[in-house]
Amino acid sequence: MPHLSESESPLLRRGLGEAFHWGTSVAAYQIEGAYQTDGKGLSVWDVFANKKGNTYLNQNANVACDFYHRYEADLDLLQTLGIADFRFSLAWSRILPNGTGVVNQKGVDFYNRLIDSCLRRGITPWVTLYHWDLPHDLERRGGWTNRDVVGWFCDFAEICLKRFGDRVPYWMVLNEPMVFTGAGYFLGIHAPGRRWLKNFIPAMHHAALAQAEGARVVKAHRPQAQVGTTFSCSYVTPLTDSPRDVQAAVRVDALLNRLYLEPALGLGYPLKDLPFLNRVEKYVRPGDESRLPFDYDFIGLQNYTREVAKHSWWMPFVNADLVKAAKRGCDPTLMGWEVYPECIYQMLRKFAAYPQVKRLVVTENGAAFPDTVTDGRVHDPRRTQYLQDHIAQVLRAKAEGVPVDGYFVWTFLDNFEWAEGYRPRFGLVHVDFETQQRTVKDSGYWYRDWIVQCKAEPVMQQKENTEK
Repeated sequence: MPHLSESESPLLRRGLGEAFHWGTSVAAYQIEGAYQTDGKGLSVWDVFANKKGNTYLNQNANVACDFYHRYEADLDLLQTLGIADFRFSLAWSRILPNGTGVVNQKGVDFYNRLIDSCLRRGITPWVTLYHWDLPHDLERRGGWTNRDVVGWFCDFAEICLKRFGDRVPYWMVLNEPMVFTGAGYFLGIHAPGRRWLKNFIPAMHHAALAQAEGARVVKAHRPQAQVGTTFSCSYVTPLTDSPRDVQAAVRVDALLNRLYLEPALGLGYPLKDLPFLNRVEKYVRPGDESRLPFDYDFIGLQNYTREVAKHSWWMPFVNADLVKAAKRGCDPTLMGWEVYPECIYQMLRKFAAYPQVKRLVVTENGAAFPDTVTDGRVHDPRRTQYLQDHIAQVLRAKAEGVPVDGYFVWTFLDNFEWAEGYRPRFGLVHVDFETQQRTVKDSGYWYRDWIVQCKAEPVMQQKENTEK
């Protein structure tokens, strides 16, 4: 696997120019805290994480990184690291406490301050409209299983565009719809904790509709804005070359990687490879097929690992099982994921192969490893190497013509990692959750230096060309 050696780094950086975005991503629920402050309503994650037995050690994000109160200092830290592109989400229930109806002006004021504070520091805001925190009152009315959620979401999007659209150039509609519908409405391991196909199928279709309709809202209010949406993806390979394992990998790929992407591109749901999805016909209304696609300015690709699939009679619907990294002799991350840098290259190539995809941005990539503060420093060589190797693969894809022009590390601060609680640390910055002390990790300093070198390289190239 290629990595960024001293001799290779300049070669990989050449040609990037100022147009390549080096950023970091966060999510409102995972960092903001202040979960009932200044009129904020409860979200599904507020309720889910405060119910015993749903998260690691029953942890919750009631305080998290306290970003709501500490955002100015955190943005100062982001600025010192030279990170000029910052992706964050808007908490729906902070703006609309009940999901619909009366706007909470204090919530709007917070995001206005956050956006303005970014701009004062030369940091470009990239805003995600929905990062999994549906207002609890809407879940009580069916949540994503209720078709009305498409209208609720569009109303929320319109409010956001009217309040913030004049200063935000980049918008993402949904974050990883496969994860929040699959984990939240089929497996029940994420909020709101619902299970089985009777919940997943309607949630799937309504999320796919909301994704496109939300993009239309953005363009209707800000035609000049760049609008995209983000998809989780994993490079899927078969355990063996046997036809049964190969076909199992095809089905897993259809479920994990194609289920939301292809409808968004006008190709419909992958029914041929996943026949159980035919149940969606019950929820499809006339005109839905034409409403599912949208001509996105960019697609956000979010990749962390690969998955190895094998045939299994015992797994319902897909007849496939995933072989865990540890069972394959890998040294996994704290999430149990294999470190396989080429996966991001393969997924960039796969997404770029769709003619409808005009532009790609890696909106999340990162790794969780054990981190400790020693003498005021956090030495995290495995994360640094992970970032180096994955960035090398991104630039490999770009050199081969893949239209990728951005890379965002997940994540800026150690945070509340959903059902895994505070155990996995993905951040470039260590957070002591008892004291809220921030400590930049070695990987954060490496990323800072890499960004500086990338910005300097085109200048040096221009100078060399002038001298010639």
